[in-house]
Amino acid sequence: MSRKTDIEALLNRADKTLIKINEEYEKALHAKTISADLRIDIKDFFGNLRSVLDYLAHDIVEKYCPNANPKDKLYFPIRADQVSFDNLMKKSYPDLQTNCKAVYDVLEELQPFKKPENAWLTHFNKLNNENKHERLVAQKRTETKRVKVEIKGGGSVSWDPSAVTFGSGVFIGGVPVNPHTQMPYPSETQTVTIETWIDFQFEDINVSAIWLTRESLNQIKIIYEKLKDKI
Repeated sequence: MSRKTDIEALLNRADKTLIKINEEYEKALHAKTISADLRIDIKDFFGNLRSVLDYLAHDIVEKYCPNANPKDKLYFPIRADQVSFDNLMKKSYPDLQTNCKAVYDVLEELQPFKKPENAWLTHFNKLNNENKHERLVAQKRTETKRVKVEIKGGGSVSWDPSAVTFGSGVFIGGVPVNPHTQMPYPSETQTVTIETWIDFQFEDINVSAIWLTRESLNQIKIIYEKLKDKI
């Protein structure tokens, strides 16, 4: 039996929850702390998205893998290397590559070891595993400074002052940089601003909490769109 109705209901719920999370997140940035209620909303949000992936896994196995062991616990495949992925697919998704290579290829292509932009799935998986423990995953407040130089007549340059150090003889937009202050000398030809970006990161995962929340929903919608007509 297809679980499409349940999957779409969970995705709709996630859309609504994300609106609330976005609103509460903005409040948290000003309050400088994440409330327990918001952490619970985030935990439930990720748990529902994890269910979407696992429902997809069950639909795939039921349709294309008749030789799968019904007693095995089945999860959506997330592996860090090719060998682990291949072994998991042979064990939990037997004959999928033969019976529906298109679905197999979708599952393989989104694996974290395939390309750097799939790293979100590693963070997503770790977060869900951590949230199953006794405490909700904590979030730490971070501040990142960035220098931006806007040049009159067009163009701009920006950099992270914690990652870049200028020596003598460096010019930005024709203006020399003071190696002591690490800033361009005052000039009427450009405007220099220092921006402070404030965010919360998941502890031990060290990625932006709101970025991972939004990216996970977006990517899982894409996965569902790729698979829904095949299950």
